[in-house]
Amino acid sequence: MTDTLLGFVSAYGVPAVLVFTFLSCLAVPVPTSLAMLAAGAFAASGDLVLWRVALAAYVGAVAGDQTGYGIGRLAEARVSAALAQPGRAARVAPARAAVERWGGIGVFLSRWLFSPLGPWVNLLAGAGGFRWPVFTVWAAAGEAVWVAVYVGLGFAFASQIEALAVLLGNSAGLLAAALVAALLLAQLRARLRRPRKRI
Repeated sequence: MTDTLLGFVSAYGVPAVLVFTFLSCLAVPVPTSLAMLAAGAFAASGDLVLWRVALAAYVGAVAGDQTGYGIGRLAEARVSAALAQPGRAARVAPARAAVERWGGIGVFLSRWLFSPLGPWVNLLAGAGGFRWPVFTVWAAAGEAVWVAVYVGLGFAFASQIEALAVLLGNSAGLLAAALVAALLLAQLRARLRRPRKRI
């Protein structure tokens, strides 16, 4: 998979990075973080231009966020119903909490720190009527961090891309799992604190 991706980024360059970041923000399972690392590494070797790679990644990510938000806004009832289905509700719960409890900060953190939640936050923010200007500012700021981290690390550690990708992938998964566990614990504590009805 890594060799195929590296070959794809090498062959198509900056447009490939833009497409990858756009699709990932719509929950399409593409290895975007690895693509940005690879593009940063190609920039370090002089095959690509660093600022063009970073700009393409950023534009793709922001466009993907806006598209996801727009889908949520335009198809509010369908999106809400689809995400409330029993199989999806548990997976989407952390994204819902990010939007409802943390607002703009939740949107910001879901771009880079808890990036697996990002596409779901986009849809939920749109479907839930989250104010578009606020969403846009926080999402754009978060994407700037995401792009800077991944493209920058690819540029700085060009010779160790595969090891770096594994490390970052594991970290993102661990952080997302920790967030889910924390939310479940908070819900459990809230239920235990509720007074029980006497029969």
